Amino acid sequence: MGDREMNRFLSCFAFLLGMLSPIHNLTAADNQLVVVGGTGADCIEDPGCVNRLHPDIPMAARAVPGQTILFHTRDARDVIGAAAQQGEEPDTLSGDFSRVHPITGPVHIVGAEAGDVLKVTINSIDSGSYAWSTGGSSGFIPDLVDGQSMVIWRLNREYAETDDIPGIRIPNASFPGVITTLPGANEHRRMLEREQALADAGGRVSLPMSEGADPVALCGPRGPASEECLRTIPPREHGGNMDIRYLKAGVSVYLPCFIDGCGLAIGDLHYAQGDGEVSGTAIEMSADVWVTTEILRDGPDLSRGPHYEGSSQLLEIPSRRFYAVTGIPVKDSGAVPSYMEYLNSDVIAGLENLSNDINLAARNAIEGIVDYISTTYGYTRQQAYVIASVAVDIRISQLVDAPNVGVTALLPLDIFIGE
Repeated sequence: MGDREMNRFLSCFAFLLGMLSPIHNLTAADNQLVVVGGTGADCIEDPGCVNRLHPDIPMAARAVPGQTILFHTRDARDVIGAAAQQGEEPDTLSGDFSRVHPITGPVHIVGAEAGDVLKVTINSIDSGSYAWSTGGSSGFIPDLVDGQSMVIWRLNREYAETDDIPGIRIPNASFPGVITTLPGANEHRRMLEREQALADAGGRVSLPMSEGADPVALCGPRGPASEECLRTIPPREHGGNMDIRYLKAGVSVYLPCFIDGCGLAIGDLHYAQGDGEVSGTAIEMSADVWVTTEILRDGPDLSRGPHYEGSSQLLEIPSRRFYAVTGIPVKDSGAVPSYMEYLNSDVIAGLENLSNDINLAARNAIEGIVDYISTTYGYTRQQAYVIASVAVDIRISQLVDAPNVGVTALLPLDIFIGE
């Protein structure tokens, strides 16, 4: 039995377990697979699925560090079902934007406390049979083409192909677009305030929307947090919709724990994506994702965004290993970035969040990697800055998840002798 067949067998077995009991609470002694999601016709019917973020969202499962967690995820618009539920190839698809993005979880990590760092290692990703993409009057350049098109993909272990764009095969490079923990009460309040301030200033923001929200009891039109549940569209300090195509099997992601148990959730699986995701979508699929976790009491500073690391084979850079720091366009209230001082605007100084500011996101990523080099290897910040200038790659993760575009600073670790 090959790897894919074994994954399919485990997936189907786990799906049957999910049908019997959607929430699984296993102990360390059991060392069993923790299964989350995959039941119900859509996210709202699935007790292991949500599409909003809030500190009070109830946990769907519990897992101890080191225990394997299987996430049955749904596609970005929740239109093709979980991977184990897919049947015949769909002729056409439609989706409700209010339900973007469904994510599987959250999972309470036993022993994790607010202030910890959660290391999440992606062990395996098994795609569904079908996927979709869109192109047209959306994405990074909405006026580039007229109209809107839908592409339906057939997937196998090696590549994706479609009758809608004949003559191409896209290699499998699967990864989760969304991997996140839950915000804490203080972080949640600050995010709401800064995004509302940005919207009031005319910035592009996806504000809370109770229509289509899940969990309905908390975030729906009659829920106590109907106007407070964050959309899962932009990335934030807790992770979220980072759309980083290097988060493949074998990579470890470092996420902040803002609440006890962290609240780990995964979704928006992509079969493949180019850096930038410029049309607004990748090859959007449902998939089964296997991960393990580790709690770090004294982890890296994630105040500006998650970190991740893995084999450089995933990056095609001339180094056996790498370390990366992410950046989003947030800043201290009252500060005006130097490249915007000529605008002489009080509006900019009063905002913590700037809309689609790739420059600020890159600055935050660069500052983070300079701090990492300095603290990890003992160099002065001046030396670390030179190292960053000559050896670190700055790459765009995504340009469409307003207001927070994403930038990654990639450090090849083989430049350090003895590493």
